[in-house]
Amino acid sequence: MIILETVSDLQKAIFPLKKEGKSVGFVPTMGALHEGHVSLVKKSIEQNDITVVSVFVNPTQFNNQEDLIKYPRTLDKDTSLLESVGADIVFAPLVKEIYPEPDTRQFDFGLLDKVMEGKFRPGHFNGVAQVVSRLFDIVKPDRAYFGEKDFQQLAIIRDMVKQYNFPIEIVPMPIIREPSGLAKSSRNQRLSETEKEQAVAISRILFKSKSECGRYSVKETLKNVIDDINNVESLTVEYFEIVDGNTLQTIDNWSDTSYAVGCITVFCGDVRLIDNITYFNK
Repeated sequence: MIILETVSDLQKAIFPLKKEGKSVGFVPTMGALHEGHVSLVKKSIEQNDITVVSVFVNPTQFNNQEDLIKYPRTLDKDTSLLESVGADIVFAPLVKEIYPEPDTRQFDFGLLDKVMEGKFRPGHFNGVAQVVSRLFDIVKPDRAYFGEKDFQQLAIIRDMVKQYNFPIEIVPMPIIREPSGLAKSSRNQRLSETEKEQAVAISRILFKSKSECGRYSVKETLKNVIDDINNVESLTVEYFEIVDGNTLQTIDNWSDTSYAVGCITVFCGDVRLIDNITYFNK
């Protein structure tokens, strides 16, 4: 495995391989890697000749500068993990490599980025689109891998690829969870042991709501989940919405869609955690 820090070095390493007809898989990350990221890397290794993993904390997608400062940075640990699972290239650039000059591009995703995360983190998805499109232009992969935990982000990336005709297959990967059910997240590193135990309630209550969705209406399910989570010490729901999995627009009745997904963001203390659950996809 090689670790590269500049665009020119990365392209010098990749382009000769692509000329030989080798396929390139790409896993963009912000580091602080966990088993969820590992699942993406392993799938890329399985499906491609070369796997590139980027480790870059993108400043343009943080609307809260304190959150950017607190975001965990564990490059040495990350590179050791990536080498152990068989990644070929780690791209760990400085900000000036990704943004040699300020990126002023504004993307239009219709209603996809106006709801949920887009509503509570204005500008977040524009920053995501900036960095991912820039990385796609740099790496020029055949396939790129994204986790379904960031459900709305996955929808945004798919729309961006379609809009801008990137010749890239987007490969979604399922949420990886702790044995307790807690969704794996880089932000989990900021939780105390007590908070981690309390955060388990998020997935437990979501799975309970799925088992009961035939008994309760959409409105009742929303209330039940929010009330149950808010009743757990240290947990506060920022939003919980049940949406059409394709349009991300809220539904009023289960019959409004054939693909219903519940998307949630919860503060555990001052750590912001996201999760989602698919109620059905017919």
